[in-house]
Amino acid sequence: MKKLFAQIMKFGVVGVICFGVDYVIGLSVMKIIVRLCGDPFFRLASMAGSALGFTVSVIINYILSFKFVFERKEDLDRRKEFVVFIILSVIGLGLNQLVIWVCVGPVYGNVAFLQDILNYDLAYTGAKVIATAIVMVYNFVTRKMFLEKKS
Repeated sequence: MKKLFAQIMKFGVVGVICFGVDYVIGLSVMKIIVRLCGDPFFRLASMAGSALGFTVSVIINYILSFKFVFERKEDLDRRKEFVVFIILSVIGLGLNQLVIWVCVGPVYGNVAFLQDILNYDLAYTGAKVIATAIVMVYNFVTRKMFLEKKS
């Protein structure tokens, strides 16, 4: 149990680092697109920024996960390992995008009260935090199941 707790803590640290990369890139891209194209493009800008940030963070996450968090399966070829990691991450990206779309689209876009109290930055940030929490649980469980060496 101690080993699992330590692993979850390491996964959390790696997750915080990758969230930072993901968030900074995503928010920056969203702001650039909104600045260039205008407010009507906020939803599209949120999705584009989130996808780019997520993609860069996945590469960093792969490197850090196998350096600090998970023990590699010796019998799994590194190319296959990377492909499985990417497939699991793409599913995570789908979850991420779905949650962000729901949060900035149907929820934020249709609730005047939220629009009155939250600017685009806060709406995006809230959506990103919710999406990250969901995807983080998914990532830990699936990577542990499919990629980690069984003790």
